[in-house]
Amino acid sequence: MTTVVMLSPGFPAEMAYFTRALASVGARVIGIGDQPPSELPAPARDALDHYEHVSLADEGAVFAALHGLTRHVRFDQVECLWEPYMILAARIRETFGLPGMTVEQTVPFRDKERMKQVLDAAGIRTPRHASTTTVAGVWEAAERIGYPIIIKPISGAGSADTYRIDSSSQLTETLPLLRHVPEVSVEEFVDGEEFTFDTVCANGKILFENVMWYRPRPLQMKMHEWVSPVSIALRDLSVPDLQPGREMGAQVLAALGFQTGFTHMEWYRTASGEAVFGEIAARPPGARVVDLMNYSTDGDLYVGWAEAVLHGQLRTPLHQRYNAGTIFKRAQGAGRITHIEGLHALQADYGDDIVLVDLLPVGAQRRDWRALLISDGWVVVRHHELQRVIEMTERFATDLQLYAG
Repeated sequence: MTTVVMLSPGFPAEMAYFTRALASVGARVIGIGDQPPSELPAPARDALDHYEHVSLADEGAVFAALHGLTRHVRFDQVECLWEPYMILAARIRETFGLPGMTVEQTVPFRDKERMKQVLDAAGIRTPRHASTTTVAGVWEAAERIGYPIIIKPISGAGSADTYRIDSSSQLTETLPLLRHVPEVSVEEFVDGEEFTFDTVCANGKILFENVMWYRPRPLQMKMHEWVSPVSIALRDLSVPDLQPGREMGAQVLAALGFQTGFTHMEWYRTASGEAVFGEIAARPPGARVVDLMNYSTDGDLYVGWAEAVLHGQLRTPLHQRYNAGTIFKRAQGAGRITHIEGLHALQADYGDDIVLVDLLPVGAQRRDWRALLISDGWVVVRHHELQRVIEMTERFATDLQLYAG
């Protein structure tokens, strides 16, 4: 039986389902994480053969725990799907002679500037870019690239600490907000629709791919509280508009030498149809996108990933059956949820096409929309026809309202 060390097996929340999936496809799973054992989600706790509670930020403590484990068990591979500790996972592999991504292979997935340098060398279209650790460097890059620009952390995830800058005066106002970020990427703002290209791979072969459409772009979602962020996993990946992005995605994986696991890439389609690379991570997408893929395929991408990393194949092929859309809701007002409007009318209109409603109940404290994309709840709809899903997501975005006070 293959023994897998899973870093952070219960956090973020989706990690518990990946941990359970490893056990379900035949692995003995040992967890190492900084959650107290009592706080592990049940799917992770029930799947683990053993758990070491240690601070993942303390590499010395992690390695001490692992060396202690080797006196009792031989582990065969290390998996980590939480971005902050992917370099740690690579160091563990190198130290113990285990297969998988090395530190050198992992760095371009964490360092946005190094990422783009590798892809530039491969002839892949990336935004014009520079990295810097100084205020003077930001000004120099802005002058060379030209406005509008995007500034974001060199090793960030999602849209945290990401800003669009349209002028020198706006740059002056924004720079103080980045004082806590040690190194930033300054890049050309690409005007276009934003999509993902997500894959499960084994031995350098793409076993499953997903293309998701952001409506509006994530930066707009981050800037405006009134926006209800929408993501649509697309059923028909053969349409011409998506081909440049899919082809580029395969080229990106080849250029970075990615072999086995989940990847999450973002890309832009301009008005002229050009595909421009955004960024890529060697992990699954967050914000419940794996669940959205499951609704799209009527399958289980948690298990699909586990089969890929453990057995090198998908035992049950996965294919898109539906266009599936997620709508995240943000309450109006502050404090606790007081009432919800519009849900019953939408349920009457769309019936079984609504496959999930998970909203904060009346009386619950609303969440910080800046910190959590899921905000105050989410809804999933699906249908074979894309236009039907567009209509439903737009209706839920406008007609469903949560109020707090």
